[in-house]
Amino acid sequence: MTSMDKHNLTELKEFILLGITDRPELQAPLFVLFLVIYLISLVGNLGMVILTKVDPRLQTPMYFFLRHLALTDLGYSTAVGPKMLVNFLVDKNSISYNLCATQLTFFDMFIISELFILAAMSYDRYVAICKPLLYTVIMSQRLCLVLVAIPYLYSTCVSLLVTIKIFNSSFCGYNVVSHFYCDCLPLLSLLCSNAYEIQLIAIFLSAFDLIFTLLVLVLSYLLILIAILRMKSAEGRRKAFSTCGSHLTVVTVFYGTLIFMYVKPKSSHSFDTDKMASIFYTLIIPMLNPLIYSLRNKDVKCALQKMWTKLCSIFS
Repeated sequence: MTSMDKHNLTELKEFILLGITDRPELQAPLFVLFLVIYLISLVGNLGMVILTKVDPRLQTPMYFFLRHLALTDLGYSTAVGPKMLVNFLVDKNSISYNLCATQLTFFDMFIISELFILAAMSYDRYVAICKPLLYTVIMSQRLCLVLVAIPYLYSTCVSLLVTIKIFNSSFCGYNVVSHFYCDCLPLLSLLCSNAYEIQLIAIFLSAFDLIFTLLVLVLSYLLILIAILRMKSAEGRRKAFSTCGSHLTVVTVFYGTLIFMYVKPKSSHSFDTDKMASIFYTLIIPMLNPLIYSLRNKDVKCALQKMWTKLCSIFS
């Protein structure tokens, strides 16, 4: 390594994010669009958290997991959204060294947590449909707490491990990140040391998270499908399908985007397609999830109407 490279390593205090577009005429319209998306996501997910906490009818394991799904959606969209919006308003899309590390840590933590919470929700639906008489016994409060506490603990350890490994390595002095936020893969391309080792760790952990949670989801829904097909009552089958409908929609959209983003061959990656996929799962999905659950779920709709009536009576 030359003396100039060593000088660059010590002087690296910030990163430049390429952002979503370099066309000045699109900055203002995109700022307004993504501000609206983020605000809808913020209100929707916060509303879901509050609603599932205060409404007596939403005190079941299903809504307990839904509350934590909303928290993870809120977490990773907030890790990315506000900084991205600020970058639309400034000439230099920069992020400090420490803020980049913080953003990567929180983003990874909440994304990994969401994978495991979606898997826990599929297990909850399996117990509700396949073992209805034992549902309250199996899905105890203690088990529900364990099923969210372990993902939070595991995801925190994984995200800290990857972030510490990356930011304790040597950057080559080139500080332009080919993304609109600090993500693992673009940062790895800037490393001079340990890049291959960290990439192997990141790939192994990502593959484990995706495959393990996907197996739980597929197995749960396979058993649910078998149970539904055995039902003699058409009304029972309809009710079972409607119980799983919202969760299955969320799972399909979320996993479909992640698989498109991370499982395709490296040769088929391009900055524009990866950027669009990232926008979808970092900002669009957190906005869609509360809408899917509120529009498709009768209990949530009733709770929303009740809360709206109360608010109207307070302010009238």
